[in-house]
Amino acid sequence: MIWFYRLLFLPALLIALPYYWWRMYKRGGYRHDFHHRFGLIDRPPAKRPGTKRIWIQAVSVGEIRALTPLVDALHELPGVEVIVTTTTSTGYKILREEFSPKVLKVGIFPLDFFPFSRNSWRRLEPDLAILMEAELWPEHLYQAHLRGVPVLLINGRMSDRSFQRYKKFPAVSRRLMGRLAGLLAATPNDGQRFLALGTDPATTAVTGSMKLDVEVKPVLSPEEIAALHHEMGFTAPEASQPIPLVLLGSSTWPGEEALLLDILNDALAAGIDTRLLIIPRHAERRGEIIELLNKQPLPWHLRTRSKQAPGPVKIYVADTTGEMLRLSQAGTLAFIGKSVPPNDGGQTPVEAAALGLPLVYGPGMSNFRHICRQLEEAGAALRQPDAPAVKATLLELMRDPARREKMSAAGRAWHAANQGATARIVERVRQEIGK
Repeated sequence: MIWFYRLLFLPALLIALPYYWWRMYKRGGYRHDFHHRFGLIDRPPAKRPGTKRIWIQAVSVGEIRALTPLVDALHELPGVEVIVTTTTSTGYKILREEFSPKVLKVGIFPLDFFPFSRNSWRRLEPDLAILMEAELWPEHLYQAHLRGVPVLLINGRMSDRSFQRYKKFPAVSRRLMGRLAGLLAATPNDGQRFLALGTDPATTAVTGSMKLDVEVKPVLSPEEIAALHHEMGFTAPEASQPIPLVLLGSSTWPGEEALLLDILNDALAAGIDTRLLIIPRHAERRGEIIELLNKQPLPWHLRTRSKQAPGPVKIYVADTTGEMLRLSQAGTLAFIGKSVPPNDGGQTPVEAAALGLPLVYGPGMSNFRHICRQLEEAGAALRQPDAPAVKATLLELMRDPARREKMSAAGRAWHAANQGATARIVERVRQEIGK
């Protein structure tokens, strides 16, 4: 199978190259250490006797944030070295800024082509490889197999779309799953799907989602939140000014900003003192968001122009990376992005729930099905079937502070009750490396 994959990879890469370069241009930052993508990552220091080296791959920012408590725990183990790689430029920026002091090395994951993957394996020489969520790179797994290095898939998730794709090629699925030394699933449903695709029942376990173990920090004081409102141009510096209601658009996708603008206008027309904080999932979409905002009369500001709004505004666009947790605390209630058709799959609701924000989202939350079901049953979130229903529900919550408070408490309680996945994963890693 591996030779068939290798033969297909190169023409597939050439076909995808124009799109790949376009993404690089749009997102920026890809030039930094671009040679890592060809497996030319700088060699770390030689391993000391008795040391175990772990190579962890996390695709992008969300996975890296979830990885933080695991890396912190592994950092405390004697005789353990950790290397972390990522795929995106924004993820790599966070690795360099926040992870470098506590790991042996950070880098960019190589393209999954024979010479590039082999280069990375020869240079990094791990004793254990860890993949996150749904990353099953055939060449990467084969290079581990050649060297007798175990591979764990942690926080394992299997979306509806991916599950259907794997089911079409059962022989391929069984071969890939057979390369894993262990599968630690995020939910029981994910675990059942991986088992159906060929993972070993003896090494498959449900450990819970690491994303629920992410520590919400810094937690802002009321005074700091008030200062953040002023920074965003939502309030004047006078302490006596009433605090407005802030609708947060969390990780929005195309079409969802227009929906939120519509909700803002209706709220203002109804006499609700409201501001809109938009945090787009991809900062490079700022051009289309600017075009949208230029077509409406309400004052707005873009964070990349200056953190401090030059004057009072109704709309603040946080088109930066790495500030989601802090800036979300300016919100009163939240809409979760990538959930209203034609968008599908959803963005994580975990951090917003942990912060105590009442949550509303559309029908397309399949990537977080189990988590959303728990949130809804706990009374912390409301799922709606379409954009009009999302709009109506958010407007109802804006008029009902008592219900918002109840949902807020439910979200915090749900988060506190569902932590512990990282400790279970650390124990499994320790068993694998004998530490």
